[in-house]
Amino acid sequence: MTTTPPRPTASNPTLPAASNPPLPPTPSHTVGPFYGYALPFPDGGEVAPKGHPDALTLHGYVLDGEGAPVPDALLEFWQSAPDGSLAGRPGSLRRDTVNGGYLGRNGTDFTGFGRVGTDADGHYALRTLPPGNPGVPYISVCVFARGLLHHLFTRAYLADGLSGTGTEAAADGGTERPGDALLAGLPPERRDTLIARPEQHRTYRFDIRLQGDGETVFLRFD
Repeated sequence: MTTTPPRPTASNPTLPAASNPPLPPTPSHTVGPFYGYALPFPDGGEVAPKGHPDALTLHGYVLDGEGAPVPDALLEFWQSAPDGSLAGRPGSLRRDTVNGGYLGRNGTDFTGFGRVGTDADGHYALRTLPPGNPGVPYISVCVFARGLLHHLFTRAYLADGLSGTGTEAAADGGTERPGDALLAGLPPERRDTLIARPEQHRTYRFDIRLQGDGETVFLRFD
């Protein structure tokens, strides 16, 4: 596990304007080549409307099988709105009418979707609203990283949402008696890899381990 202290700040990469000279694709590897600089977008980690009092931060590190940080992973997030509804309106991105470049989100619409890259320490951060799905609240996560033949799907369950849903926190910090079908089907040590632990100031820590000891539970969709 990396010893770098957590930094719960949302990513805000800057994209080249459409009028800039074209850039070449990244070198070929198992999940490329692709135009990696075009995938993150301004305010990609700012899912919650600006200044919203219920905003929370989900952050953590993407780690390989040796516990080393993965500095160039890309994460996508989907979730329901606090009232349990799913986004049904157009996205919140704005374009520059002059050069076609992205200006970032409009700061008001909640779409439940975010996309952020990890930094040199493998750290990511997402600022969003509490998911309102039935049962244990969770945020769906998709992981893209070098060395992966296919992207990976997982979930980040908010630990303080376990109470009152048939899931109770165990004395050792784990969870037992889950009220979620996925959590209920996992042994405690595997279940804990899906739990985002609360920290201070409405912040949750969720590390993603791609393989090895403590590997995060990943989902398969047929």
